[in-house]
Amino acid sequence: MALEIERKFLVTGEGWRNAPAERLSQGYLCHEPSRTVRVRIAGEQAFLTIKGITQGATRQEFEYPIPVADAQSLLALCGAGVIDKYRHRYVHAGKTWEVDAFLGDNQGLVVAEIELANEDEVFDKPDWLGEEVTHDARYYNANLSTQPFVHWNKAALAE
Repeated sequence: MALEIERKFLVTGEGWRNAPAERLSQGYLCHEPSRTVRVRIAGEQAFLTIKGITQGATRQEFEYPIPVADAQSLLALCGAGVIDKYRHRYVHAGKTWEVDAFLGDNQGLVVAEIELANEDEVFDKPDWLGEEVTHDARYYNANLSTQPFVHWNKAALAE
């Protein structure tokens, strides 16, 4: 079984900005609490990804390459909820951080993720890392596709 163990943080500093980046477009064909089905175009590649329910920081994840033309057609089925972002890959203390700088209706939101071997793995945090939001469903990409950052009540962000 393929497992993804991931922790997610807000980004408060600028030290990641010069890391290599690629543009991603992704949409959700299925968005339910128990599972999501995502289509993503990353540069000249495309993927179909199925994710199970998150328990702690762990969930099942299955990802398959698909033709870019198929991904473009599938993204069209996702409607207005397609997410666009730049993903920067930043290496810090031997670990790769994926820093997503969102565009469109999620512009202004910057989130960093790290994949781990287990939930208790100790890792060094870069100085530009802010609050952990691993368990805050508002920051799940699937939720950002239907409830974009631009529409959030700024008072609710202080919660």
